[in-house]
Amino acid sequence: MSALALMSRTARRIEDATPAHRDRAVDGLRALALLAVPTGHWLLGGFTLSPDGALHNASPLGAFPGFAPVSWVLQMLGIFFLVGGYASVLSYRRRKGSTRAWLGGRLARLGRPVLGVTAVWAALLPLLHFGLGVPVDTLRTASTLVVQPLWFVGVYTVVTALTPYCVRAARRLGVWAAAPLLGSVAVVDLLRYGPYADAVPSWLSLLNILPGWLFAYQLGVSWGEGRVTRRHAWALLLGGAALFAVLLLVFGYPASMVGVPGEARTNSHPPSLLVLALAAAQSGAAVLLRDRLGALLRRPALWAPVVVVNLSAMTVLCWHQTAMLAAAVPAAYAGEVPGLVGAPDSAGWILARLAWMPVFAGLLVLIGRYARRFESPWTGAGPARRALAGVLAAGFGAFALGL
Repeated sequence: MSALALMSRTARRIEDATPAHRDRAVDGLRALALLAVPTGHWLLGGFTLSPDGALHNASPLGAFPGFAPVSWVLQMLGIFFLVGGYASVLSYRRRKGSTRAWLGGRLARLGRPVLGVTAVWAALLPLLHFGLGVPVDTLRTASTLVVQPLWFVGVYTVVTALTPYCVRAARRLGVWAAAPLLGSVAVVDLLRYGPYADAVPSWLSLLNILPGWLFAYQLGVSWGEGRVTRRHAWALLLGGAALFAVLLLVFGYPASMVGVPGEARTNSHPPSLLVLALAAAQSGAAVLLRDRLGALLRRPALWAPVVVVNLSAMTVLCWHQTAMLAAAVPAAYAGEVPGLVGAPDSAGWILARLAWMPVFAGLLVLIGRYARRFESPWTGAGPARRALAGVLAAGFGAFALGL
């Protein structure tokens, strides 16, 4: 059987196994938002090589600030939180046990892959350093990259735990339930960037973390409750785009949606009002395009990849940086390698990095074959193994954060 015939047969089997009530548009949006994470990290993240052979993080945005609009397209966490809220409502309605049991099941599905990747890396660190001579600075760079996407899981865990309260707010206020969250972020931004910024402590920005990411999730909950109409969607799209433009052009917010090494301000850590403006516009567009996307995904050839990505969501999120590191760390022994190791400050680097993207994807698929087991219930792991995994994960987190 040819590869094309095998793919067609697999796609048909996935199509036949899909329940009729499955919301394909929401799954498609989730897959799109999820794939934007590794694509953004792989495109906008690079490495420089120090004289001692250690890798350090760098970004082409430092040399090419005009590429900042690329980050507007690839920053799709607003969509991820939107569909997360929508899907949580549907799951919450279908629960057969208590709210506590429902939350426990969802949080366990989020926690297992995170515990797995951090425990594995904790075991790898001494092997890489003492066994293969990888410099400590390279290991710190790698640890930072591995931990980088995991903050999202922590925040998503918290907002998921707030689902029952979000449902109540949506039933009472509809789409307006997200407005106080937008207002909260606006107030904190005014304090930290306004005329009294010098008198404001730096930790105040942390107050934006929860409302900043809960905003899109609350919109998704309201959408799932049927409280977001097309008129609301147009208001979100146009209002979010207008606010985005004003913040960028009038109030001087950084253009990049991701952090740029050396820059004093960042939009995403913690989220600024610009992130919420983009999330509002994306959410409005998602609601408006839902029916068209759902019809498009009736095609088995398009639907099958969406299913595969969704089934491996946490694996992609947790291990995509490891895939890039699996190529970069060995390459560092050869010196600078175009598009992989070396200052990301030329057009040649960008073209070379694009050529490396399929390699990273292939490594992620290979790693995912073994790492996906962390997403399933750990039925074969007793209390001792789970405790050991927890200790290793904690140790890795302390190393990555420089504690």
